[in-house]
Amino acid sequence: MTKEAKLVLGTWAWGDNGSYFGNHFDENHFKPVYDEALKDGLNIWDTAYAYGAGASETILGDLTSDTPRQKIVISTKFTPQMEDGTANAMENMLEGSLKRLKTDYVDYYWIHNDADVEKWTPQLIPLLKSGKIKHVGVSNHTLSEIKRVQAILGEAGFKLDAVQNHLSLLDRSSEQAGILDYCKENNIAFWAYMILEQGALTGKYDVDRPFPAGSARAQIYNAKLPELTELINTLKEVGAAHDLTVAQTAMSWAVTKGALPIVGVTSAKHVDDAAKVSASQLTDEEMVRLEKVADKAGVNTIGSWEPDMRE
Repeated sequence: MTKEAKLVLGTWAWGDNGSYFGNHFDENHFKPVYDEALKDGLNIWDTAYAYGAGASETILGDLTSDTPRQKIVISTKFTPQMEDGTANAMENMLEGSLKRLKTDYVDYYWIHNDADVEKWTPQLIPLLKSGKIKHVGVSNHTLSEIKRVQAILGEAGFKLDAVQNHLSLLDRSSEQAGILDYCKENNIAFWAYMILEQGALTGKYDVDRPFPAGSARAQIYNAKLPELTELINTLKEVGAAHDLTVAQTAMSWAVTKGALPIVGVTSAKHVDDAAKVSASQLTDEEMVRLEKVADKAGVNTIGSWEPDMRE
């Protein structure tokens, strides 16, 4: 199913309660968002226990409960820093996720970061054998770590199906490190998160309209908005040739790159924007132009939780 899909709908901001994204949306707010996705034929949802300590999973589980399970793809994650310290830490976190998501299996289960490849990767194997997870992925792993995960799974007769790393016009470190090429060569899907840099590449925010004061996004991006002015204008110009908005053009860049972008959705409009992107394709010349302007901006958006993939 994911082979045909061009993008994933992300729920990082669901259940945020103002702590990171500055919103206080409840479940009722997301009902029309979910319904719009079904209408538009978008059915891959990405969440994690780490998103609101289970709040995102709970909202998604409630909304999907009336949809036939085979019609949606659910992706969630094991976060090592939130494990319970027991011998069955991964299984326990998965069981909690399954309960909140109201399902007996997840389509994709990820190790959220590279805390300990040797310790955590083998714990995926019994979960694969049980059928509680259908595919496995790793997030925030370097190329050497990805290869090691692949080897550990291969010894047990399984394979790595997906990699989920930060990829955007402002952070191409996974591409520069050869991870995108490795994924293509080994039939591994590359899921790109923060493709819109949490709103900084949407055109919604600029020096005159900064991120909400007090939010984590404001602390990270507001000081960088002046350097992004030319890139936003270029995204607007390139997008005009395809009838795409600034945000849609940034998404289309990732689709054209061969990645599966995770698009955070908190409104029905976000869903409609994403649906339009799935049919778009930028030219080689447009891709080069965007990347040159992005490089010129010189803005570093590698998160504090992320390894530099080029090292």
